[in-house]
Amino acid sequence: MKELDTVKLLDDFEGIKAGTIGVIVCEYDGTAFEVEFFDLEGNTIDVVTTPSKLLEVEKSYTED
Repeated sequence: MKELDTVKLLDDFEGIKAGTIGVIVCEYDGTAFEVEFFDLEGNTIDVVTTPSKLLEVEKSYTED
């Protein structure tokens, strides 16, 4: 996982429901990531430091 990857939350965390989609905005040594989570309309729910074990990559960011 790396910055700008789209990720899915695997378990409820910090009041955010499992399955919520977010984007990694900062990496902390590979064990945790700052993730901006979004609702279904694309509005920001919160920005949360999230352990990597609770995240799954949905789409990897690549520069085109």
